[in-house]
Amino acid sequence: MTKQELTSPGRRRGRPPGSGSTRNAVLEVARRRFATEGFTETTIRSIATDAAVDPSQVMQFFGSKEALFAAVMSIPPTVIALFDTAFEGPDEHLGERVVRAYLQAWEGSPEESEPLMAMLRGAIVNNNASTQLADFIQSRLVGGSKDRIGDDSESALRAGLASAMLVGLVTSRRIIGVPLLAEADSETLIRLVGPAIQKVLVPGTANRAS
Repeated sequence: MTKQELTSPGRRRGRPPGSGSTRNAVLEVARRRFATEGFTETTIRSIATDAAVDPSQVMQFFGSKEALFAAVMSIPPTVIALFDTAFEGPDEHLGERVVRAYLQAWEGSPEESEPLMAMLRGAIVNNNASTQLADFIQSRLVGGSKDRIGDDSESALRAGLASAMLVGLVTSRRIIGVPLLAEADSETLIRLVGPAIQKVLVPGTANRAS
């Protein structure tokens, strides 16, 4: 390659040619894997193998399996960040922070809430979609609370119980429209449901009065 070719103004720098198509190929493979195997059983390595790329390249594109799932489902990164920040800080009022984060995600701006609502509506009529949604929510709870409640079967059960309570709350408000729940303001629900989530995720603790 000549010096002129290297310095030519028409030569583009940055992302290598074809990286966009590679990213799209990874998304397509991930979409199929998540649909057939669910969130938990799908691995970055299996997606990389099917897409004929290195697992490190998948991580370079998306950063984590959760972020890849969010991209497949068109969930904004801000929603993932919202879930994650709920577990930052001390145990005190953890339950309230978690409930607030989930209500904000499902009842926030249309850009953030509509992809989640689409998942929730799909989960009601489709078993695969139901598995994907349940696994995804539980993974956020397991990942966020494992340092507090450990990483064993009972801890996973606690995360599963918490996810069932949160999905039930959102479904009752946004899908079924149970009048008393649909009409309640979010702060009241956070105050009432937060201690229950706290007791499930962080046994032996309780919210203290502010």
